[in-house]
Amino acid sequence: MGDPRNPKRAHEQWNPERLRIGEAEVRALAPWVTVSGGWAWHFMAPPHADEELKRFHDHKDVDLFVEPARFPELMAVLTARGYHRIWTRFDATSTHFYRYARHDVGGKVLLDVFVRSVPSVEAAGVRVVDPATLLTFYGDIHATDDCVSVLAARTLLSRGVSPLGRRELVTRPS
Repeated sequence: MGDPRNPKRAHEQWNPERLRIGEAEVRALAPWVTVSGGWAWHFMAPPHADEELKRFHDHKDVDLFVEPARFPELMAVLTARGYHRIWTRFDATSTHFYRYARHDVGGKVLLDVFVRSVPSVEAAGVRVVDPATLLTFYGDIHATDDCVSVLAARTLLSRGVSPLGRRELVTRPS
């Protein structure tokens, strides 16, 4: 439920420290959640340590789904990890969306938590939203629908090819 990407900054690289912290948080929360949004594309893409451009996929926040029955467990884990609830404009209209934040030396970590079941697949050791389902979230749950990963996944899936592990998810378009 983040804001759209700033097109003037699309060719910039993400801060490597912010990425390291975000990935560590995702991996720590992995037993309880299914990863969505830009972080899902991140884990579906092959390793790409050479560069992580903002246009590849969005890392502003971490979008997570949790099964309703596991939500109380996740809340305890988030509290133990120092997260606190942040109120958003969506709180008045949603009973299944919660935002949590933690401020570290390396910066702020934002988690958007959706309490609902979603189809998932395993990618790089974490559960991510099934790619075809994930694409349906753009324009509703996720804002950045013109990133390289989303565009590539749409093309691949339209040809009947799974986007998991495909270099197209992190390749600059010609």
